[in-house]
Amino acid sequence: MPRQSGHPYIETIKRYYDGCNSSDYELMMSTFTQDVVHYFVDHGAVRGAAGLANYWVKVGPRTAAHWRLDHTLVQEPEAVIEWSMRWTPAPTGTPEVLRGSEWYLFEEGKIAEIRSYHNNYFLHQAENRELWDFDYQGRGYTPQNT
Repeated sequence: MPRQSGHPYIETIKRYYDGCNSSDYELMMSTFTQDVVHYFVDHGAVRGAAGLANYWVKVGPRTAAHWRLDHTLVQEPEAVIEWSMRWTPAPTGTPEVLRGSEWYLFEEGKIAEIRSYHNNYFLHQAENRELWDFDYQGRGYTPQNT
């Protein structure tokens, strides 16, 4: 059974998604630490609360994106989610659903870091197989060439 509620982190993520879905800058800002970082598999990290809220206000409407939290696991100070996003890719103009996963790090109840993973057909280049700008080695992850 998917877990979609029942923990303050889950409710914060849902408010963040509500802000993304409605391009509500203030609502998104209320969910972030000031120095939040969002890592992506298809472009550089977006840093800072204002930078991230502005990013989604600008980018979300371009693709008619609408996110939904599908399932969550929480082990403080982290939460891991599976999400689905209804969107319309420019190359086809046809709405579809993209699925992915995100890892959230929380500080004092707010989102401090998001690491977003998805396999988008339109971004299938080799450089999009891992997070851009993420310090894998510094965080103790498996070295790339092993």
